[in-house]
Amino acid sequence: MTAPAYRRLSVEERRGQLITTALVLFAHSAPEDVSLDDVAAAAGVSRPLVYRYFPGGKQQLYEAALGSAADELRQCFAEPQTGPLSHRLSRALDRYLAFVDGHDAGFAALLQGGSVAETSRTNAIVDGVRRAAAEQILLHLGVREPGPRLRMMVRTWIAAVEAASLIWLDENKRPPLEELRDWLVDHFLALLAATAAADPQTAEAIRGALALERPDGPAGRLARRVAPVVGDALHLLGDL
Repeated sequence: MTAPAYRRLSVEERRGQLITTALVLFAHSAPEDVSLDDVAAAAGVSRPLVYRYFPGGKQQLYEAALGSAADELRQCFAEPQTGPLSHRLSRALDRYLAFVDGHDAGFAALLQGGSVAETSRTNAIVDGVRRAAAEQILLHLGVREPGPRLRMMVRTWIAAVEAASLIWLDENKRPPLEELRDWLVDHFLALLAATAAADPQTAEAIRGALALERPDGPAGRLARRVAPVVGDALHLLGDL
């Protein structure tokens, strides 16, 4: 049987191959634990060839890999603005949590910081993902010029999603991803409702969002679960 002919990769193809290889390695090891020799061996090329494409060494390759991962994370929240908000959030979280699941060690190293590869540029890349996610959420809420309370609520939720993802990894990926996703959607709806109680702009946004929800959907189920708890709390407060 004749071996397949060797095909020389174009500059962009080779660069993409090295970035993809580095992403796989960084997904399972902290940046300081991955060497250029590791990347070269995994890609089936020589160390000098890696340097040819990334003369800045591992730091340049890490930033390129991080930028590629950031592009993927930004796309997680790019969801068509149709249908119930809770369903849109669920689909976005499915993509986001799938990324976390597939890049566990690298995701933790990326968000927890402290890596020798961490610089102002890498921090800016990570912050850009957070801001892009917040902008997407505000678009889903139909708010063109969000006020400080609504912006803070959305950014707080993005931070909570990150924190929950890290805790989930630390807890050996428990509970199951579907439960984590549903809990994060509930968290968003609860934060939105709490903010709406003191902010007219958020109140208007939540009215528009709830108009698209179905009684048997996530918002309806959450309302039914919370109603008895709120009723008990009001009863106790009334007895004070």
